[in-house]
Amino acid sequence: MSGGMRPAVVEQLGERIRSARQELDLSVGALAELSEVSRRMLTQIELGQANPSVAILDRIAAGLGTTFAALMGVGAGDAPEGVEIWSTSTGSWAVLLDAVDTETLSVETWKWKLLGEDVYEGGGGIPLPGLMHHVVEGALEIETAEAVEVIEAGGSGRVTTGGSYRCRAHQGQAAVYFSVAMLARPARDGAGATVGSTTIEEARHE
Repeated sequence: MSGGMRPAVVEQLGERIRSARQELDLSVGALAELSEVSRRMLTQIELGQANPSVAILDRIAAGLGTTFAALMGVGAGDAPEGVEIWSTSTGSWAVLLDAVDTETLSVETWKWKLLGEDVYEGGGGIPLPGLMHHVVEGALEIETAEAVEVIEAGGSGRVTTGGSYRCRAHQGQAAVYFSVAMLARPARDGAGATVGSTTIEEARHE
Protein backbone atom coordinates (compact mmCIF):
# COMPACT_ATOMS: atom_id res chain seq x y z
CA MET A 1 0.00 0.00 0.00
CA SER A 2 1.40 3.37 -1.02
CA GLY A 3 -0.86 5.61 1.08
CA GLY A 4 -1.66 9.24 0.46
CA MET A 5 -2.05 12.70 1.92
CA ARG A 6 -4.66 13.23 4.62
CA PRO A 7 -7.90 14.84 3.28
CA ALA A 8 -7.64 17.76 5.72
CA VAL A 9 -4.09 18.46 4.50
CA VAL A 10 -5.20 18.29 0.85
CA GLU A 11 -8.02 20.77 1.48
CA GLN A 12 -5.77 23.16 3.41
CA LEU A 13 -3.07 23.06 0.75
CA GLY A 14 -5.60 23.67 -2.03
CA GLU A 15 -6.84 26.83 -0.32
CA ARG A 16 -3.31 28.09 0.32
CA ILE A 17 -2.15 27.38 -3.23
CA ARG A 18 -5.13 29.24 -4.68
CA SER A 19 -4.58 32.18 -2.33
CA ALA A 20 -0.85 32.35 -3.12
CA ARG A 21 -1.53 32.14 -6.87
CA GLN A 22 -4.08 34.95 -6.71
CA GLU A 23 -1.75 37.14 -4.64
CA LEU A 24 0.84 36.77 -7.40
CA ASP A 25 -1.83 37.58 -10.04
CA LEU A 26 -1.22 34.25 -11.78
CA SER A 27 -3.80 32.32 -13.77
CA VAL A 28 -4.06 28.55 -13.38
CA GLY A 29 -2.42 28.24 -16.79
CA ALA A 30 0.49 30.48 -15.83
CA LEU A 31 1.15 28.49 -12.65
CA ALA A 32 0.89 25.27 -14.66
CA GLU A 33 3.68 26.52 -16.92
CA LEU A 34 5.83 27.64 -14.00
CA SER A 35 5.42 24.41 -12.06
CA GLU A 36 5.19 21.95 -14.96
CA VAL A 37 1.97 20.55 -13.47
CA SER A 38 -1.13 20.26 -15.69
CA ARG A 39 -3.95 22.79 -15.45
CA ARG A 40 -6.39 19.99 -14.66
CA MET A 41 -4.28 18.71 -11.79
CA LEU A 42 -3.82 22.25 -10.41
CA THR A 43 -7.55 22.89 -10.52
CA GLN A 44 -8.28 19.60 -8.75
CA ILE A 45 -5.68 20.37 -6.08
CA GLU A 46 -7.05 23.85 -5.45
CA LEU A 47 -10.55 22.39 -5.07
CA GLY A 48 -9.30 19.64 -2.72
CA GLN A 49 -10.36 16.98 -5.22
CA ALA A 50 -6.93 15.43 -5.86
CA ASN A 51 -4.47 13.59 -3.64
CA PRO A 52 -1.14 14.77 -5.06
CA SER A 53 2.29 13.50 -4.18
CA VAL A 54 4.66 15.66 -2.14
CA ALA A 55 6.86 15.81 -5.27
CA ILE A 56 4.07 17.49 -7.26
CA LEU A 57 3.42 19.91 -4.41
CA ASP A 58 7.13 20.73 -4.29
CA ARG A 59 6.92 21.73 -7.96
CA ILE A 60 3.82 23.85 -7.40
CA ALA A 61 5.45 25.56 -4.40
CA ALA A 62 8.55 26.26 -6.49
CA GLY A 63 6.32 27.77 -9.18
CA LEU A 64 4.91 30.08 -6.53
CA GLY A 65 8.40 31.02 -5.37
CA THR A 66 7.96 29.28 -2.02
CA THR A 67 8.29 25.78 -0.49
CA PHE A 68 5.94 22.97 0.43
CA ALA A 69 6.69 23.46 4.14
CA ALA A 70 5.94 27.18 3.88
CA LEU A 71 2.59 26.44 2.22
CA MET A 72 1.84 24.13 5.14
CA GLY A 73 2.81 26.86 7.59
CA VAL A 74 5.55 24.71 9.11
CA GLY A 75 8.55 26.61 10.46
CA ALA A 76 10.69 27.33 13.48
CA GLY A 77 7.76 28.60 15.57
CA ASP A 78 5.62 25.48 15.22
CA ALA A 79 4.78 22.86 17.82
CA PRO A 80 7.36 20.05 18.07
CA GLU A 81 4.84 17.35 17.09
CA GLY A 82 4.68 18.77 13.57
CA VAL A 83 1.98 18.11 10.98
CA GLU A 84 0.96 14.66 9.79
CA ILE A 85 1.15 14.84 6.00
CA TRP A 86 1.00 11.26 4.71
CA SER A 87 -0.61 8.09 6.06
CA THR A 88 -2.03 4.69 5.14
CA SER A 89 -5.08 2.84 6.39
CA THR A 90 -2.79 0.25 7.99
CA GLY A 91 -1.00 2.64 10.34
CA SER A 92 2.03 4.03 8.50
CA TRP A 93 2.55 7.79 8.64
CA ALA A 94 4.85 10.72 7.92
CA VAL A 95 5.04 13.90 10.00
CA LEU A 96 6.68 17.11 8.82
CA LEU A 97 8.40 18.26 12.01
CA ASP A 98 10.10 21.48 11.00
CA ALA A 99 11.54 23.44 8.10
CA VAL A 100 14.05 26.21 7.58
CA ASP A 101 14.12 28.24 4.37
CA THR A 102 16.94 30.33 2.94
CA GLU A 103 17.13 32.15 -0.38
CA THR A 104 18.67 29.10 -2.08
CA LEU A 105 17.72 26.08 0.05
CA SER A 106 14.82 24.63 2.01
CA VAL A 107 15.68 22.10 4.76
CA GLU A 108 12.84 19.87 6.01
CA THR A 109 12.87 17.45 8.95
CA TRP A 110 10.43 14.51 8.84
CA LYS A 111 9.59 11.56 11.08
CA TRP A 112 8.30 8.36 9.48
CA LYS A 113 6.77 5.04 10.51
CA LEU A 114 6.38 2.33 7.89
CA LEU A 115 4.58 -0.91 8.72
CA GLY A 116 4.24 -4.23 6.91
CA GLU A 117 4.07 -3.94 3.13
CA ASP A 118 3.35 -0.18 3.08
CA VAL A 119 5.54 1.72 0.61
CA TYR A 120 6.33 5.41 0.30
CA GLU A 121 7.30 6.50 -3.21
CA GLY A 122 9.31 9.72 -3.39
CA GLY A 123 11.35 11.73 -5.83
CA GLY A 124 10.41 13.07 -9.22
CA GLY A 125 9.85 16.62 -7.98
CA ILE A 126 12.27 19.52 -7.83
CA PRO A 127 15.99 18.62 -7.56
CA LEU A 128 17.10 17.13 -4.23
CA PRO A 129 20.65 18.18 -3.33
CA GLY A 130 20.47 15.86 -0.31
CA LEU A 131 18.17 13.41 1.48
CA MET A 132 19.41 11.69 4.65
CA HIS A 133 17.60 8.98 6.63
CA HIS A 134 18.39 7.94 10.21
CA VAL A 135 16.67 4.79 11.47
CA VAL A 136 15.71 4.59 15.16
CA GLU A 137 13.64 1.37 15.16
CA GLY A 138 13.62 -1.69 12.91
CA ALA A 139 15.24 -1.56 9.49
CA LEU A 140 14.50 0.58 6.44
CA GLU A 141 14.79 -0.61 2.84
CA ILE A 142 15.38 2.04 0.17
CA GLU A 143 15.02 1.03 -3.47
CA THR A 144 16.25 3.16 -6.36
CA ALA A 145 16.83 2.40 -10.02
CA GLU A 146 20.48 1.80 -9.14
CA ALA A 147 20.35 -0.34 -5.98
CA VAL A 148 18.52 -1.53 -2.88
CA GLU A 149 19.95 -0.40 0.47
CA VAL A 150 18.97 -1.60 3.94
CA ILE A 151 19.62 0.66 6.93
CA GLU A 152 19.46 -0.96 10.37
CA ALA A 153 18.41 0.79 13.60
CA GLY A 154 21.08 3.27 14.68
CA GLY A 155 22.34 3.67 11.13
CA SER A 156 22.03 6.44 8.57
CA GLY A 157 21.97 6.55 4.80
CA ARG A 158 21.71 9.03 1.97
CA VAL A 159 19.47 8.85 -1.11
CA THR A 160 21.68 9.85 -4.01
CA THR A 161 19.46 9.10 -7.00
CA GLY A 162 18.20 11.94 -9.16
CA GLY A 163 15.02 9.99 -9.90
CA SER A 164 12.31 8.29 -7.87
CA TYR A 165 12.83 6.00 -4.88
CA ARG A 166 10.75 3.65 -2.71
CA CYS A 167 10.94 3.23 1.07
CA ARG A 168 9.52 0.28 3.01
CA ALA A 169 10.10 -1.60 6.25
CA HIS A 170 12.67 -4.34 5.65
CA GLN A 171 11.11 -7.82 5.42
CA GLY A 172 7.64 -6.42 6.06
CA GLN A 173 8.23 -5.63 9.71
CA ALA A 174 8.30 -2.04 10.98
CA ALA A 175 10.65 0.91 10.62
CA VAL A 176 10.72 4.25 12.41
CA TYR A 177 13.13 6.84 11.07
CA PHE A 178 13.88 10.52 10.67
CA SER A 179 14.74 12.14 7.37
CA VAL A 180 16.29 15.49 6.51
CA ALA A 181 15.61 16.73 3.00
CA MET A 182 17.50 19.60 1.38
CA LEU A 183 15.64 21.08 -1.58
CA ALA A 184 17.02 23.68 -3.96
CA ARG A 185 14.78 26.75 -4.10
CA PRO A 186 14.01 28.49 -7.40
CA ALA A 187 16.47 31.20 -8.37
CA ARG A 188 15.26 34.75 -7.90
CA ASP A 189 16.12 38.00 -9.59
CA GLY A 190 14.49 41.39 -9.94
CA ALA A 191 11.73 39.92 -12.12
CA GLY A 192 10.57 37.36 -9.54
CA ALA A 193 10.93 33.66 -8.92
CA THR A 194 12.29 31.53 -11.74
CA VAL A 195 11.41 27.91 -12.47
CA GLY A 196 13.09 26.56 -15.59
CA SER A 197 13.37 29.47 -18.00
CA THR A 198 10.08 31.21 -17.11
CA THR A 199 9.70 33.86 -14.41
CA ILE A 200 6.50 34.75 -12.57
CA GLU A 201 6.49 38.14 -14.29
CA GLU A 202 6.69 36.49 -17.71
CA ALA A 203 3.95 33.99 -16.83
CA ARG A 204 1.58 36.77 -15.72
CA HIS A 205 1.61 38.29 -19.19
CA GLU A 206 1.25 35.13 -21.27
